[in-house]
Amino acid sequence: MKLLSQILSTVLSPLFVPTYAVALSLFFTVLSAVPAPVKWTVTGVCFAITCLVPLLAIIVLQRIGLVKDPGLNERNERLIPYVVSALSYGACAAYLHTAHAPSWLWLFMVGAAAATVVCATVNLRWKISAHLTAIGGLTAIVFRILDMHLAAPGVNFMLVAMGAVLLAGLLGTARIYLGRHTLWQTLAGMANGFVCVYLISLI
Repeated sequence: MKLLSQILSTVLSPLFVPTYAVALSLFFTVLSAVPAPVKWTVTGVCFAITCLVPLLAIIVLQRIGLVKDPGLNERNERLIPYVVSALSYGACAAYLHTAHAPSWLWLFMVGAAAATVVCATVNLRWKISAHLTAIGGLTAIVFRILDMHLAAPGVNFMLVAMGAVLLAGLLGTARIYLGRHTLWQTLAGMANGFVCVYLISLI
């Protein structure tokens, strides 16, 4: 159970989830008609901005002694990585906008940035789950795609939505089992990610 929880926490890390959301949006919605090289390029750029940049920041912070655990399990070590992540999401939103992505896609990144700002603010006094915030945002964009009937032909997004909810439940259970968060911290994270992304993507 511990190994499975660790695998889930790694595979569904907040560093990776935004890229999953972009790839899902590009390959399994009406955007699947976009040429494959363009889709892979956009996914790669989003990965570099939203994963590699924050990861590099964490590595640097660890090297200079401001972060002890790269998993950021200590509440007082999260502020700077949160700020870097929020800026990275904002930069990715700008990139997607200039790349002429539909508004619902680049607004997903704006929602992710907003959710990260909420995490950073709440984190000043209480530890909130960044993992569940990320998966909450992914679940929100899946539901928005479902609402707008944007699924590619042959793709059942109702099943995708059910899968996202199931993954969120498994991830929340894993984080609690590993002792990283309480039930309320995971629920707060899920609500934060879902509400921020869903509402902002409505703009």
